Amino acid sequence: MTTLSAQKPRLSFWQIWNMSFGFLGIQFGWALQMANMGAIYEYLGAKPDKIPMLFLAAPLTGLIVQPIVGYMSDHTWHSKLGRRRPYFLVGAIISSIALIFMPNSSTLWMAAGLLWIMDTSINVSMEPFRAFITDKLPDDQRTRGFAMQSVFIGLGSIIASALPWMMSHWFNVQNSLVAGTIPATVRYSFYIGSFAFIAAVLYTVFTSTEYPPADIADLQKKKEEKRGIGAGAAEIFHAIANMPKRMRKLALVQFFTWPGLFLMWFYYSPAVARNVFGAVSEQDALYTKGVEFAGLTLSYYNLVTFVFAFFIPFLAAKLGRKYTHMVCLLAGAAGLISVAFIHNPYMLYASMTGVGIAWASILSMPYAMLGGCLPEDKVGIYMGIFNFFIVLPEILASLLFGWIMSHLLNNNRLLAVEIGGCLMIIAAVLTLRIKEEE
Repeated sequence: MTTLSAQKPRLSFWQIWNMSFGFLGIQFGWALQMANMGAIYEYLGAKPDKIPMLFLAAPLTGLIVQPIVGYMSDHTWHSKLGRRRPYFLVGAIISSIALIFMPNSSTLWMAAGLLWIMDTSINVSMEPFRAFITDKLPDDQRTRGFAMQSVFIGLGSIIASALPWMMSHWFNVQNSLVAGTIPATVRYSFYIGSFAFIAAVLYTVFTSTEYPPADIADLQKKKEEKRGIGAGAAEIFHAIANMPKRMRKLALVQFFTWPGLFLMWFYYSPAVARNVFGAVSEQDALYTKGVEFAGLTLSYYNLVTFVFAFFIPFLAAKLGRKYTHMVCLLAGAAGLISVAFIHNPYMLYASMTGVGIAWASILSMPYAMLGGCLPEDKVGIYMGIFNFFIVLPEILASLLFGWIMSHLLNNNRLLAVEIGGCLMIIAAVLTLRIKEEE
C-alpha cells in the first residue's frame, strides 16, 4: 500500500479534478459573502467607516482556526475518511446551515454573528484542502493541483457572484426597497449556495482517497502523547519559530497582497453603486442595480480566473513560478487602480480582467512554491500558519481602515480600492526575493 512517506505516484487529470472539486462549493460560500456582505451591512444600516470592523470575523477565525485544524488533521487518521476529509465534511455541514440563515438577518449584529459562524466553518473545510494537494501530489504536479483548485474557485465564484443578478434578470425575482430589508435576490442566492457547498464537498469526499501514514500505530502514539491544548499550542509555536526560509519570504508577499483584495471586497460593490451608477442612498433603486452589476463584474473576474488557471502551469514552466506570480500581481494592481477612473460601467470588465489574472495566481502560485519546502508530517500545521499572513493584514485593515476612511479618505470608497492596488504593487516587487531552492 502506498504511504505518505513513499514516493508519490503521478495522478491523472480526473483524479486531480475529483480531489479539487470540493473547492467549487467552498467558493460558493466565500464568493457570496465577498460580493454581498458589504451591501448586506449597508442594507441593515451600517455606515462605510463601520464596515471594516464588521468584516473582522473572517480574519480572526482564520487566525485561530486554520493552524488548529491543520495541527489536528496532521494527527488524524480515520479508517474510512482518512486524514483531511473528516474536516472537509464537518465544515461543509455547518457552513451550509449558516448560508441559509445569513440572508434572513434582521440586525447588523445578527449578520455579523452569522458571518463569524460561517467563516469558522468555511475555514475548517478550506485549510485541509490546501494540505490535501501537498499530501497527494509529487512536487512536479503541485502547480497543476493548486491551479485546478483555482479553476474551481473561479467557476464557483462566477456562478455565486452573479446569482443575485441572475435571480433578478433571468428569473424575474422582485426586490423590496424597504429600509433594513435584504433583497429577495440575495436570499435565494444564499439558499442555492448552501446546497452547492455541501454537494461539492460530498463529491470530493466520496471520489477521492488518502494515503495512510507509514505507521498508523506510531501516529496514534504521537497523538496520545500530544493530546491537550498545551501540547498543540507548543507545536504550533515551535512551527512558527522554525518556518522554512522560503516560507518567510512568501509570507511577506502574502502580507501585502491580500489587503488589496480585502479593500476591494469591502468597498467595490458600494463604490460601483454610488460612484458609477450615481445612487444617493441604499434605498435608491440605482443602488441595488449598481450592486447587482458589481456582482456581475466580480463574476466576470472569476471567469477570467477560471480560464487563466488552465494556462498557469504552462506559464510557470516558461517563466518560473515567482516571475509568473509577479507579472500576475502587477496585472491585478493595474485593474484595481483603474476602477477609480471609470464612468462607463462596462469598462469595469477591463479592470476586472487584471484582477482575475492576479486572483488565479494568488490562489495557486504561493502554495505551489510553499509545498516543496514543508516537512510532510507538518503540512497541515504549516498551511494553517501560512494563512496568518493573509488574515493578519485583514485584521489590521478591519481595525484601522475605518478610522482611515472617516478621517483621511472622507469615506471615498474608490480611493480605498486604489490603495489596494498600490499594496499589490509592493507585493509584486517582494516576489523577486524568493529563491525556490531555499
